[in-house]
Amino acid sequence: MPRTRLVCLENTHNRAGGTIYPLRVIEEIEALAREKKLKMHLDGARLWNACVATGIAPATYAGFFDSVSVCLSKGLGAPVGSVIAGSREFIDSARHYRKIFGGGMRQAGILAAAGLYALDHNIARLQEDHEKAKILAGALARAKGCTIDPNSVETNIVIADISRTGVGTSLIIEKLKEKGVLIGDAGTTRIRFVTHLDVSLEHVQTAARYIEEVFAGFT
Repeated sequence: MPRTRLVCLENTHNRAGGTIYPLRVIEEIEALAREKKLKMHLDGARLWNACVATGIAPATYAGFFDSVSVCLSKGLGAPVGSVIAGSREFIDSARHYRKIFGGGMRQAGILAAAGLYALDHNIARLQEDHEKAKILAGALARAKGCTIDPNSVETNIVIADISRTGVGTSLIIEKLKEKGVLIGDAGTTRIRFVTHLDVSLEHVQTAARYIEEVFAGFT
C-alpha cells in the first residue's frame, strides 16, 4: 500500500499522440497536488515540441513543477543524453542515488557538446517536424479503413486507428516496412508515426503515398 508522494505529467503526451498539456490544466493539477502536499515532476522529453507549437517558454511550463527532465536525443537529434533540473537539494540527492545505482560517465564532454549544439541549433526546426506530421495525418485520414482526426495532431507524433481494415497492426507495419517506411504500434488497433530531423520532407511525402497504397490493399 504505497503512499502517493509524486504527481508526474508528460508534456507532450506520448500515448495521446503528442498532444500538449494546456497551462490551465497543469495549473489545476498543481493546485490539487499542493493541497495534498504532493511533489510535481514534469517528464519533458518532448517539452521543446510543446514550446515551439504554443510559443510558451520552457520556464513557464517548468514553473509548476519541483523537477523537470528533458531529452536531448529525441526531437533535438543529439546522439544521447537527458537532463534533469530541480532545486540544489534535489540535484544533490539525484547525484547521490545515481552513484548508488552505478550511473554517471567519465569523459562525457563530447556528448555534452552534442547536446549543446542541439540546444543552439535544433529547437526552432521542430516546427518542421510538426508540419511533416500533419502531412502524414492527412494521408492516414484519406487511407481506406484508417481513422484519424488530422486536427488532433499537435506536434510530431501521429497515431491512427486501423480497426476498420480488419487486419492487425503487425501486418500493416510489415507492409510499410517492405516499402521502407518504419513505424510502430500503439496498441492492438493503433499505429504510431514519429517525425524527426532525420526524416526529410521528401521522405514524408513518399511515405504518405505508400500509406495510401498499403491501406488500399486491405479494403
